[in-house]
Amino acid sequence: VQLQASGGGLVETGGSLRLSCTASGSAPDIKAIGWYRQRPGRQRGLVASISSGDNINYADHVKGRFIISRHPGGNTVYLHMNKLKPEDTAVYYCNAGDSIWHAGRYWGQGTQVTVSS
Repeated sequence: VQLQASGGGLVETGGSLRLSCTASGSAPDIKAIGWYRQRPGRQRGLVASISSGDNINYADHVKGRFIISRHPGGNTVYLHMNKLKPEDTAVYYCNAGDSIWHAGRYWGQGTQVTVSS
């Protein structure tokens, strides 16, 4: 399984960005795709994850601002990030696994999101 992430960039506080993650290949244990982020000096943590049955798990710090969705019938997952804050600045990683409640074993390359104050 390969995960291709795209969509990072530089945005001002209050702005929006959309990240995309496309999965190629197949594995029977993949039932969820999500986004994790790593801020400077911090551990990588969950942002949002969505299952093949459209169950969703959001981290508290993005609830009400970020929306995760899946392309119907496809293997692309989007992360719509709204009302961005400087503390959202991080490298965002796409992840695939068997649950929305923890990271799976497949990781994409990171994409940098920078929010200027």
